Amino acid sequence: MQQYHFRLQKLLDIRLQKEDESKRIFKEAQSEKLKVEKKLNELKDNYIKYRTISNKESVIEQKIRHVYLNAINYSINEAHEELAKKQKVLEEKRDELKQKQIERKTVETLKEKQKATFLKEQNFIEQKANDEFALYGFIRNLKNLKGGEMNGD
Repeated sequence: MQQYHFRLQKLLDIRLQKEDESKRIFKEAQSEKLKVEKKLNELKDNYIKYRTISNKESVIEQKIRHVYLNAINYSINEAHEELAKKQKVLEEKRDELKQKQIERKTVETLKEKQKATFLKEQNFIEQKANDEFALYGFIRNLKNLKGGEMNGD
């Protein structure tokens, strides 16, 4: 029986490599987005922690706290913008990954169909050879049987 050889194997290998690279890039983008989300949550926690101003503080302490809260608020707004950009990049990378997977699956499906056709043809050839051997064996046995009857008469 012959071994199946897929003529487009190099193309499939290239598409697998591109898909793996796209997966790596997607994971990096996802990691960056998570870092920005973590930073944003820390800023929000700091804002909540320091937003209450007590009357026991001096005017200077209240002024420092107010300036600090403004700086945190500004950082929160920047982090929101950065997060929106990271989410957009992440969606682009997700779409690229999906496209790479579709391209790979297309070639894999072609390979599977061609392999199934090849195996079907090989099984047909093998069945045909078996049928011929069985027919030759039957004819040989029939000749031997007839030859034995003629000699026995």
